[in-house]
Formats: sequence, structure tokens, C-alpha cells
Amino acid sequence: MLCSEAGVRGAAAWCAALGLLLSGCGLGGESAQAAVTAGPPTPGAAASTGVPCEPQQGVDLRLVAVATGLRKPVLLTAPVGDSRRFVVEQPGRIRILDEGGEHAVFLDIRRRVETGFGEQGLLGLAFHPDYATNGRFYVNYTEAGTGTTVLAEHRVSADPSVAQTRERRLLTVKQPYANHNGGHIAFGPDGLLYLGMGDGGAGGDPQGHGQNPQTLLGTLSRLDVNMPNAAVEVVAIGLRNPWRWSFDRGTGDLWIGDVGQGSYEEIDRLPAGVTGLNFGWNTMEGTHCYPGEDCDRKGLTLPVIDVPRSGRCDSITGGYVYRGACLPDLQGTYLYGDYCDNWVRSLRLQKGSATDLRDLTSSLGVSVDGVSSFGEDAAGELYVLSHRDGVVYQLAGR
Repeated sequence: MLCSEAGVRGAAAWCAALGLLLSGCGLGGESAQAAVTAGPPTPGAAASTGVPCEPQQGVDLRLVAVATGLRKPVLLTAPVGDSRRFVVEQPGRIRILDEGGEHAVFLDIRRRVETGFGEQGLLGLAFHPDYATNGRFYVNYTEAGTGTTVLAEHRVSADPSVAQTRERRLLTVKQPYANHNGGHIAFGPDGLLYLGMGDGGAGGDPQGHGQNPQTLLGTLSRLDVNMPNAAVEVVAIGLRNPWRWSFDRGTGDLWIGDVGQGSYEEIDRLPAGVTGLNFGWNTMEGTHCYPGEDCDRKGLTLPVIDVPRSGRCDSITGGYVYRGACLPDLQGTYLYGDYCDNWVRSLRLQKGSATDLRDLTSSLGVSVDGVSSFGEDAAGELYVLSHRDGVVYQLAGR
């Protein structure tokens, strides 16, 4: 999922034994403290509170803990027009955050999900654009026993807070290794379901999936879930491990956090309506040739930004362009983070180039221990998830 080391030899068993995401190892050291007004979470607690929205210009940012006691959260999302927030737990459950202090279990498929290796598990959730009327939603998970990626459709039951466990499989993809599963899914402005897949794992893409348009590994693809037996269309290739990507609800652009190999992490952008891009892996890592100094860059799309690794770890987590109402100063700002080093940063896009790069962690005290994902509710407000502490934080002003 988040692996950015050159390989996984030896580290696989170590990280799996710890039950952590493999993100370059070095996970046992001290980490930055989360700057939250609610104080540190209580182990085993299960609390949920809302954050009042009072739009105001010129406010500083803060993180407010809105949920604790979760088990390895990896995603927060919501159906269109739904005030509830759904959180995916990597071992195989989806919970609904409420204001009453309980996290109702919406779906539990733990028996189907492989979690023996740190990058496997229940990794994606997407609600159909017409979920309010058809009750359909989709999950991406690693199948227990086989390690195969499964894309499946589920439906809500007569109780809107409980889903049916019966699934309809839309797609299965065999994984040659246990890491680089990708796993994020989301509906685009075109109404199609998009799927992000890693290159199949190991280190350096030994089977050359990144530059092979005949495989779904190392790609961003899409399909029409309303069409029986719909064909899967590859939209972009050259991805190593697209760990969290999102559509800008204002422009339709797709932003991708692609985990690097050993030297650089990167943020890629697929402009709205564009297909057929090649983001370069494993010919390039970020804006640099891989593994040497010379390579053929013809036809490759360079990232919006690449981030040099600090040496210990580094594992980029893609975020969202803010389009909510509570923080007007953030309008049009893209936020992203790092799982290992716990930072949250932002940038703006100006004429196709990254500008106004800010380290929110150091300047505003925004830090989370193990940034596994960002999240966006139906209103466009943003959240940051701590994989290690099991906490969901909401980005707010003060």
C-alpha cells in the first residue's frame, strides 16, 4: 500500500508481524505528536463529535479529533447528499460516524479479507452517485487466502445503517506480490467507477507492469457499473502505487499521490477529460530517470511535484483539493501528507505549475501520527486519518 523502500525482502515478515503498513520501515521510532485541541485519544475509546462551521477569512488551521477507537482507518467518504461519514477499517469493516458516541458497523467482511501483510486489506469504498435511490456501493479488498484484488458491489439493507454482506464481483486482479495493492476507488464526474492499481509489488517493478498497457497493474482504469459485463478501460499507466487519489469537485481534475521507490515521492494530475497519459514508472521516479541518469522521456507526463525522501522512510498519501465552505481561505488548495514522517502539506495549481507550497505541520502545527488517508464528506469538508492511533481528525479553523 504505502511501501517506498527499494524492496520488501526481510521487511515483509517484520512489518506484517507488527500489523503495520509497510512504508519503508523505521516505523518503531518516535513520531510527531498530533496537534489537536481535544488532546490525545484514549485507547479503546469510541467517540464522535462534530465541528461547528463558521466560515471566516484569515483563520488559522487546527485539527479536531472527531472519532477515536477505530481499527487502522484507511478512508473516510460519504454518499452524495448524505450527512453521515463512513470510515473504512483496513481489517475489513466499514463504520458510520455519528454524533452520539457510537460507530455503527455498516459492513463487516473480515472473513473475506486478507490482512496478513501490512499492505493488504479492505482498501477502497465508493458510493454510487445514485446511492440514495439504488442503495449500491462498491468495495476494493484483498481476498483472503489468494491475495487477489477484488472489486465488488454491495447493497444497503432495509435498514439504512446496515449493508447486505452478499456481494457481486465486478473484477478480480491477481497480485504477484503482497505489496503495492493500490486499492482506492471513486466515481468520476462522468459517472464511471475509477480504480487505482499498484504495479504488483516487490521493488523496482521487476515484471515491468508500469509500462505495460496490457495489464491493469500500475494503471488507473474505469468501468461503467450500470452496464452488465462492462469492459474495463485503462485511463493512465506508469503508476507505482497510487495510494489515495481524488477528483477535484470544482474542476474534475484527478490528483494522484504515487508512492516512490527509494528517492522520490510524487503528486500527479490527470486533467479533466484527458485519458491515455503515462506517468513514467518505472522509466522515471518523480522527475528523475530510474534507475540511472539517462532515460527516454518522450510521451511521459511529469508530476506536478516530486518530494525527495528524507532517508528514513517517506510514503506519500494523496489528498483532496478543498472545496468546502467552512475554510474559505483554503478554496482551491490541494492537501496531501506522508505516512512515515507525519507531515501535512498544501499547494495550489497556477497555470499547470505547483505554487504556494506550504508545510502546514511546521507552520500551523497540523500533524498526525501515520497519515493513512485524507477524507472528504458530502459537503466537501476535509478529514485526516491516523492509521496508528485509530483517530479521525477534521480540518477546521480557530
